[in-house]
Amino acid sequence: MAEVTAEMEALDTGEDSKNNPKSKQMSIGRKKFNMDPKKGIEYLIDHGLLKNTPDDIAQFLYKGEGLNKTAIGDYLGERNDFNQSVLDAFVCLHDFTDLILVQALRQFLWSFRLPGEAQKIDRMMERFAHRYCELNPSIFQHPDTCFVLSFAIIMLNTSLHNPAVKDKQTIEQFITMNRGIDNGDDLPRELLE
Repeated sequence: MAEVTAEMEALDTGEDSKNNPKSKQMSIGRKKFNMDPKKGIEYLIDHGLLKNTPDDIAQFLYKGEGLNKTAIGDYLGERNDFNQSVLDAFVCLHDFTDLILVQALRQFLWSFRLPGEAQKIDRMMERFAHRYCELNPSIFQHPDTCFVLSFAIIMLNTSLHNPAVKDKQTIEQFITMNRGIDNGDDLPRELLE
């Protein structure tokens, strides 16, 4: 932490003359973002490197150059209206057209790390499900079905790949767990497999 602070102060005072001022400020902004996403975004806006619009901030987060994926997830998961608008714009930058749900989830979750708070995950996955269904209208009848199945896939992945989980979920258990999630109907077995 002390090293990062010293490096930021050196950049702020102009001791590092290798880069132009905008490049230095962008570097400082990224580092600030990684330590505190809200302060990093404020710094970048104050220095004219980002516009204070959901679309511009979403583009910055989507490119992710030099950004900590956990910090991106924390910022996108915040509850206030502006962050939710950024999340909406961020989700719209992903093209899930003609992807199976697992592929779309991988693409989405590759661009940030899910935060640990269930409410934040819920908001993010709800937006994901709506976007996926918007781009693939023939796969699910309801976005809620996509939302529930997406959560189930994330839980399955955690169960299968977490060494602390001793009893790994079987295909049959997964299928049973997801009965009736399509507005009371079952999804096709092939899809769940």
